[in-house]
Amino acid sequence: MNNTRVYKMSFAGVYPHYIQKAEKKGRTKEEVDEIIFWLTGYDAQTFQRLLDNKTDFETFFAQAPQINPNVSKITGVICGYRVEEIEEELMRQIRYLDKLIDELAKGKTMDKILRK
Repeated sequence: MNNTRVYKMSFAGVYPHYIQKAEKKGRTKEEVDEIIFWLTGYDAQTFQRLLDNKTDFETFFAQAPQINPNVSKITGVICGYRVEEIEEELMRQIRYLDKLIDELAKGKTMDKILRK
């Protein structure tokens, strides 16, 4: 499957949709940010710079300070695919984020979402 189009999408263009999805279910932008920081190791300042620069998904994950070592605990189905079975690493990372935002919107506690 050719995922180039997804990889070149601006993270800043998708980010508001993550927030909107969470807020529709009574969650907050701060919780979305906490998930992103947990997954990637970014801090608020670096993250804001990436948003301002309209960084694409490929660069967003390539420059992440540290992908959380607990990502292997993220399992389940997102967009019809089991995240743990996605072979392309970048697509798997994107789907990990999608899965975590879904869990937030479904009302899971932050401890469970962040695999504590």
